[in-house]
Amino acid sequence: MERLTPRVRVVWLVLATARAAIFGGLVVGGAIALSRTDLWIPAPSVFVPAVAAVVIVLAVIRVFVAWRRYAVWRFDLRDDDLYIKRGVFTRIQTVVPYVRVQHVDSRRSPLERTVGLATVVVFTAGSRSSDVAIPGLTPARAEDLQEALRRLAIESAGEDAV
Repeated sequence: MERLTPRVRVVWLVLATARAAIFGGLVVGGAIALSRTDLWIPAPSVFVPAVAAVVIVLAVIRVFVAWRRYAVWRFDLRDDDLYIKRGVFTRIQTVVPYVRVQHVDSRRSPLERTVGLATVVVFTAGSRSSDVAIPGLTPARAEDLQEALRRLAIESAGEDAV
């Protein structure tokens, strides 16, 4: 089983922090607006601090999950399929038979480019989920993985997916 590059934690932590800040700003701002209007008279004096405390706890949980996510994420190119294991609270195991692979892309968001990472996206034939992403790869590893998956998909083209 192959692990992701540890630098992916930086991407996940930045995203978790940014999302928590946006969510927190909206919720605390809404609490402040609600406490200063005539909609709730009299608003308890602890309302805004309580909402802020809940937002901070949720932000800490979100950052912890982003940090912990790295320890769980694994993938493996097996003989007949791509195996992915992930999930902090709910463990998810995904098996993608090579015969179901339609095409493979790589992408690099601005944040990923900043820390020197890439994501490989595997598009599959199927009804439930049309793609699987493997984040946190170096650009060279992403290119190698993309080529290996392409080759394995071509080799298995005549096989049955079940």
